[in-house]
Amino acid sequence: MAAVDPVSSIEAPSLAMPGLARALVTAGKLGQKAAEDIYRKAQANRSSFIAELTGSGAVSASDLAHTMSVAFGAPLLDIGAVDIHRLPKNLLDGKICQSYRVLVLSKRNNRLTVATADPSDQQAAEKIKFATQMGVDWVIAEYDKLSKMVEALAVTATEAMDSIIGDDFDFDESSVQSVNEDDIGNAEVDDAPVVKFLQKMLLDAIGARASDLHFEPYEHTYRVRFRVDGELREIASPPVAIKDKLASRIKVISRLDISEKRVPQDGRMKLKIGPEKVIDFRVSTLPTLFGEKIVIRILDPAAAKVGIEALGYEPEEKARLMQAIVRPYGMVLVTGPTGSGKTVSLYTCLNLLNKAGVNISTAEDPAEINLPGVNQVNVNDKAGLTFAVALKAFLRQDPDVIMVGEIRDLETADIAIKAAQTGHMVMSTLHTNDAPTTLTRMRNMGIAPFNIASSVILITAQRLARRLCPNCKQPIDIPHETLLEAGFQEEDMDGSWTPYRPVGCSACNNGYKGRVGIYQVMPIGEDMQRIILADGSALDIAEQAAREGVRTLRQSGLHKVKQGVTSLEEVLACTNES
Repeated sequence: MAAVDPVSSIEAPSLAMPGLARALVTAGKLGQKAAEDIYRKAQANRSSFIAELTGSGAVSASDLAHTMSVAFGAPLLDIGAVDIHRLPKNLLDGKICQSYRVLVLSKRNNRLTVATADPSDQQAAEKIKFATQMGVDWVIAEYDKLSKMVEALAVTATEAMDSIIGDDFDFDESSVQSVNEDDIGNAEVDDAPVVKFLQKMLLDAIGARASDLHFEPYEHTYRVRFRVDGELREIASPPVAIKDKLASRIKVISRLDISEKRVPQDGRMKLKIGPEKVIDFRVSTLPTLFGEKIVIRILDPAAAKVGIEALGYEPEEKARLMQAIVRPYGMVLVTGPTGSGKTVSLYTCLNLLNKAGVNISTAEDPAEINLPGVNQVNVNDKAGLTFAVALKAFLRQDPDVIMVGEIRDLETADIAIKAAQTGHMVMSTLHTNDAPTTLTRMRNMGIAPFNIASSVILITAQRLARRLCPNCKQPIDIPHETLLEAGFQEEDMDGSWTPYRPVGCSACNNGYKGRVGIYQVMPIGEDMQRIILADGSALDIAEQAAREGVRTLRQSGLHKVKQGVTSLEEVLACTNES
């Protein structure tokens, strides 16, 4: 017996609208006039009915999915629970997936299980059948989540290479070193599809607000991943054959040796986007078993100019930091793990101090952001230009402010401390878990307690937490006991604030958009100096900091939860138990 079309008995509205509209009208979820208006708008905007429907808010994506599941007798799936990396690849062309907002979930015998938000779309079903020569079994998913997953899936190499890049996008190769023409020819670095693919990946990364791009070769696969808001996401899976051409192209425009594939290399490149905007990239290559892995860091000059408030400093934390950096001499240390935003914090402070009457010098490995008015030096260990050598040279250059990228050894620390004691403001970073342990770490490096107490004036420890998307975050009811275990106090449970949870929408990344800093800003006062001189432990210092009103990283994160800036699980993930 032939299956009955659930919408075949519906009286057709005045317009020849899609089956989705008729099903919603029949189910009482949408008025006929409203459906016709949305359909006309979709035609005028040359968009799909379902995109205009969910965009208008007439029917929520969740309500639409439930209605379609009932109307068409198809199972309902939470697409957010699907592991994107386990989905079958190369069964359906990516252009079809993007055009019709469908996703192949599995293949069994001669049939495909395909996720859709619109099971009434016969054109999509026929297109899939024709392209794959297989039958289609629909599974219903929420439109917004499905669209987001389709976009996140790898763009096929063919699509990426066929993409036309605008004329206002150009590599700045004016300063590229000369290379052997035979090497270029053999590597085919000027192969047009490779160039277009690389340009598209870089443009997509900038558009997605990514901080890094990873090009990773394996034995039988090749993948491209972006780090967005601290999380790696797989974006593309081009053919393995492209790996050598792509690596050579990147190395040529980054002023690297394309014939050297046995050792890591570091370089830089620039991209012109439009007549004025130029973006810098830092390039790192690494020989692996199956080719060179390349990581490209996007360096945003605007990051140093966003201001203290935009980084997430609370008013009292900002006041402590500003009071320290405007002092004529002393040492300010920024601590935290790799990727916690230490460099941006230092650059922000330097930008505040960068005035015509101030001489600022920095030693970095390498200099990530170009700051006009600041004398920036790239450390080069092979050439003998270490942090210590650069610092000694700075002291003969009449500096007011010195920034050292990182204190790695006793020699660098000694010179930095002497500079702080002799009338210079010194800023630097250390890799420690929190502010109190920074002082004991310096003690363990061999620095005398007197030198620490007389030079260090402030330590700030930091982490980066993902910001909740303001468009889709929703209140959540968290048990009282859970809040207490996380670190909240009884007096915090006064009902004056509401915790929020991530949801996910077309404007964000799984419910998060951007990141915010979590800070522990600890000034070194007289009481703290006495503890240091007495060779006190990190616990003694932490207790004194608490008495002075300094929040721990966990407490600072919980404060962001109370403000609705981030979620409790995000804070628990990026801070240690205090």
